[in-house]
Amino acid sequence: MNMPDKRCAPWKTTLFGNGLVTLALSLQLLGCSTNEATQSSSGGDDENVSVEQGLSIGPIKFGPSLSVGYAHNCAVKIDGTPICWGEDYQGHTLPPEGSFIQISTGQIHSCGLKTDGTLSCWGSNDDGQATPPTGTFTQLSSGWNSNCGVKADGSLACWGANWEGQASPPAGTFTQVSTNGWTSCGVKTDGTLACWGANWEGQASPPTGVFAQVSMGINYGCGVKADGSLVCWGDDSKGQASPPAGTFTQVSTGYSHTCGVKTDGSLACWGDNLFGQASPPSGSFTRVSAGWERTCGVTTDGIIACWGNSGLHGIFDPPNPFIQVSTSSGYTCGLRVDGTLTCRAPFSTWNFPEDRFTQAASGGSVFCAVKTDGTLTCRGNSDYGQHLPPAGTFTQVSMAEHHACGVKTDGNLSCWGMNNYGEALPPPGTFLHVSTGQFHTCGVKLDGSITCWGAYQASPL
Repeated sequence: MNMPDKRCAPWKTTLFGNGLVTLALSLQLLGCSTNEATQSSSGGDDENVSVEQGLSIGPIKFGPSLSVGYAHNCAVKIDGTPICWGEDYQGHTLPPEGSFIQISTGQIHSCGLKTDGTLSCWGSNDDGQATPPTGTFTQLSSGWNSNCGVKADGSLACWGANWEGQASPPAGTFTQVSTNGWTSCGVKTDGTLACWGANWEGQASPPTGVFAQVSMGINYGCGVKADGSLVCWGDDSKGQASPPAGTFTQVSTGYSHTCGVKTDGSLACWGDNLFGQASPPSGSFTRVSAGWERTCGVTTDGIIACWGNSGLHGIFDPPNPFIQVSTSSGYTCGLRVDGTLTCRAPFSTWNFPEDRFTQAASGGSVFCAVKTDGTLTCRGNSDYGQHLPPAGTFTQVSMAEHHACGVKTDGNLSCWGMNNYGEALPPPGTFLHVSTGQFHTCGVKLDGSITCWGAYQASPL
């Protein structure tokens, strides 16, 4: 059955939402062809959304420069503007103004390569790590409290902490350099590797061969060879130095896990996966960066996706703006402009990096979301089965504490969960929107009228 044309009566309605009354969304979100309405909606166990008609929020687009540090992340937008997020107690998430082509994060400092080739650093400067040398550079890398960069003439310059000699580079010309807390390695112009600094696990003793890129983790390293294959050396206690077969364009080493971009754009990760940091999403990527307990990547369309430990209150989540938020006593869910969904409870977080959604709702200890294919995904614990959605495809879902309802793609309603007062027995008809209260439900029909069922059926207007 085809979905009927959503030309709606020109109504402008506010329905107040708590335990006894309900809400309605703006006609723009419903797809109605009217210029009448600007509504806000809020509810106790319903969606808490404030939307103005004509609201247009685009996703932040990023270039391939992305760096995941110990407790903060930084990236460069496609217009060259730097952006950082995460924990900030030394100003390391506050980049200066300017246009950048690359950015790199250390423990509590960051450095960036500007479009004119000069360097800028910010954050902690206890070991001089935020005081870069003058001159022009082509690439840089930040470690725990030190940095190294490739100068325009191919020579290396390092600054900051030098506890193990990691900031004392060898002579010669290089195309790329990588440093971590205590060891640094670089790709020389002939493709061979040179390493210096601590060598406790053999991390400063690289293999022979011709390389295109190198990345240094904590006590281990990995490199992409000229033929695209990967080789790793040093500490392998978590399997972080045991790469898979295949051909790669880039590799990134973290604390004890590693990720790489394959030649087809897909991601592969290996090593420690305690927080899911080695379980990448599907899709096509241009860049990946492995950090302490999390990983982020830039998709081919310029969106940042992150997985692993998202930190307290999602402080490490990528900076993609939200277009909808839903709260309940158990969960808060946010839907971003790129369709990704994050839901949080007091002691848990749900991320769905592989899925894309169009709408989400939370009620009590359960949340449900509409995927782009129309099917429902629900999580949580319930006494009445409201975490077990029916089959079929939907355009919208609403959650109360003990029951839920959804608008199916043919306009019919489906409800499930507690039905002590008839709140889960919807009437027939074609609907545009549904909203659930504590013991009742209301829906907006195709003609713009509102009907309610269940307990406390006061007139909706």
